[in-house]
Amino acid sequence: MNRVLNELQPQLIWEYFEDICQVPRPSKKEEQIIAFLESWAAKHKLDFKKDEIGNVLISKAATSGFENRKKVILQSHLDMVCEKHSHVEHNFETDAIKPQIIDGWVKASGTTLGADCGIGMAASMAVLTDENLKHGPIEALFTVDEETGLTGAFNLQPGFIDGEILLNLDSEDEGELFIGCAGGVDTLASFPYNKVPVEAGLFALEIKIAGLLGGHSGDDINKGRGNANQILVRFLFKMLQKYGIKLAHIDGGNLRNAIAREASAVILVQSNLKEQMVAEFNIFKSEIEDEIGIVEKNLKLQIASVELPESYIEEATSHHLLEALSVCPHGVYRMSLSMPGMVETSTNLASVKVGEKEIVVTTSQRSDKESRKEEISNIVATVFKMAGASVKHTDGYPGWSPNVDSEILKITESTYKTCFGKTPLVRSIHAGLECGLFLSKYPHLDMVSFGPTIKDAHSPDEKIQIEAVEKFWTHLAAVLEATPEK
Repeated sequence: MNRVLNELQPQLIWEYFEDICQVPRPSKKEEQIIAFLESWAAKHKLDFKKDEIGNVLISKAATSGFENRKKVILQSHLDMVCEKHSHVEHNFETDAIKPQIIDGWVKASGTTLGADCGIGMAASMAVLTDENLKHGPIEALFTVDEETGLTGAFNLQPGFIDGEILLNLDSEDEGELFIGCAGGVDTLASFPYNKVPVEAGLFALEIKIAGLLGGHSGDDINKGRGNANQILVRFLFKMLQKYGIKLAHIDGGNLRNAIAREASAVILVQSNLKEQMVAEFNIFKSEIEDEIGIVEKNLKLQIASVELPESYIEEATSHHLLEALSVCPHGVYRMSLSMPGMVETSTNLASVKVGEKEIVVTTSQRSDKESRKEEISNIVATVFKMAGASVKHTDGYPGWSPNVDSEILKITESTYKTCFGKTPLVRSIHAGLECGLFLSKYPHLDMVSFGPTIKDAHSPDEKIQIEAVEKFWTHLAAVLEATPEK
């Protein structure tokens, strides 16, 4: 392997992170990274165990003089979001991630980097092997399928871990400590459809929306970023009303927890309307660029003639689909009253996919209040039910209610101030963390979440700040040394 991160500090974290980048680890397909950890634990003579669902626990005894400290669980997840630019050739099930250093940051080449949560994994591994640290007994918990279903956390069984303090290493803002998170649920709508043969006199046009920032549907939902699905549907619905277009195909977004970066559709129009349609699109393009161009500097809206398809989606279904998508909410629904500047409730119009017999729309809702999560998910469901779709909700996951009197929070705050001479920001996060599920199974746990700065997670622009990783490691070492006695 040609190493590119070996000069970065702290060397041990970056060495392990680059090792992790070599191992494919898509959500629900973590077999290779589990095998890697098992082999690594054996090499370092560390206790290793795995549960039925695939969660891994690696343990290390306390350093001399720290045997009477409370046991600490370092927690991260094994899987990564697999997103890439459409022009990039990359198979996430077989290919290594290629990290590169750019202007003080590490990022990948056209794909997600997997710093979420690979850097948390690397930090745990560094703690397990660094003989210079001072700490009590350590358990490093690596969970499966955090990104698409929280499967590992949902299926964590009583007795698998026995620590009293849990440090979640899955946060993405250095200098901020998280003591709460949003809960979430997905709402899926299905439209069965029939194919209609294309008749004479029609012309095919393909509309493409690309170049958007995308990003995490929790952390980035309030940043004014465009949603490719919304932009595409806005044009299609206008053309449906004005010209009665026919919809042959539509595809947008990929992941439930990512803001859609790209979307496309093939539409059919009467041949004599082709030039008119292109003119309408150019006007629409200017409007969108004026609306969000200040944020979406690489936005691309394209229209082009394509080969006439053999069929299109029956009009009743395509009309109902576009009507529902045009009014489906996306973005911030409510801001928090208790934490000014924080998003309380949001919804993400994540993806639209056409199968052989049905069209599936995936949305996700988040809130730190269960009642609001239920409210917004029911609003989204009603939109699609009124359009004739069949709708279902996933089981969802609970939020994590803040505990401002937490002992480990006070230690984490004070050590940060000692290390860096300033007080960290303590807040809740709108993204989902596994902590709420851990607390439901292990109610005694005292928890806090922190990590280095990661930008544009869940998108191919994901990057991690090199300087923040060094500060994160310094702080983590100080917290472990300061953990309380039993």
